Amino acid sequence: MTMTTRRDFLRLSAAAAAAGCTLRATSAFAAGAHDGIDYGVQLYMVRKEAPKDLAGVLKKIRAIGFTQVELYPIAYTHQAAELKAMVEDAGLGHDSAHFDFDSIPARIGYAKELGLKYMVCSILPEKYWGGPGNFKAAAYNLNEWGKLVRNAGMKLVFHNHNYEFKRLPDGETGFDVLMKNTDDDLVKLEFDLYWLIQAGQDPAMMMKKYRNRLVMIHLKDRVADSPVNYRPQDEQHITELGKGSIDWAPLISQARAQGVKLAFVDQDETKLPTFEAMKIDFDYLNGLKLR
Repeated sequence: MTMTTRRDFLRLSAAAAAAGCTLRATSAFAAGAHDGIDYGVQLYMVRKEAPKDLAGVLKKIRAIGFTQVELYPIAYTHQAAELKAMVEDAGLGHDSAHFDFDSIPARIGYAKELGLKYMVCSILPEKYWGGPGNFKAAAYNLNEWGKLVRNAGMKLVFHNHNYEFKRLPDGETGFDVLMKNTDDDLVKLEFDLYWLIQAGQDPAMMMKKYRNRLVMIHLKDRVADSPVNYRPQDEQHITELGKGSIDWAPLISQARAQGVKLAFVDQDETKLPTFEAMKIDFDYLNGLKLR
């Protein structure tokens, strides 16, 4: 995190006050930063609310206490300069953003204008899930686009679900194929820890194995005794942090120890009103004792 000047702090304090909250001067953005990790929200969580009032949604996210937002295509109806100003006026950082796979090359200029550090491939189109050759084709594109993204001063990142971990006829998984056929320096990782567990993976082991690629994590809790599967449409098994079966303290502590500085709540569906669920998520993270 960069140092904040007194002028920056006053600007952020004013934005937070307008949203109905106050800032503490304990870090660059204060509430939401926890021992070197900034907690944020992936905009997919507010995909129903954001199109109606994106500026208001961003201010509500900041008022709850989060310091970062990870942008999503629902926001890209706005010009980059306008969107950047909207996020900053809410007092939020925006280091990362998700993009549809096929849109990545065309969106590099837009992402650079936003001032991003990371362009994230949110999911592979389903046509790439069929077998090793399909995943290799996706990997080839990610490598080529990773060069373009790097040349623009950013990093390309892949965000997992659970479909990549289904065993293929040759015994490998699609994720194995992607990792073997992409360059560590060109394609980084944002591990969604829920989807790793939903696919029967050990998230601690996966973070350790791919420590050279891992730059961010996604957080949402998992209802106890949910069945392992490989289709990313299992929102009924998602719940607020602290209400499910995932032991978060050691996982977030490990991520922090490995140098991860960004963790985004990405609760795909909520039974509670969205911002009520989000507040539960934040309060849980804010009270979490990291090791």
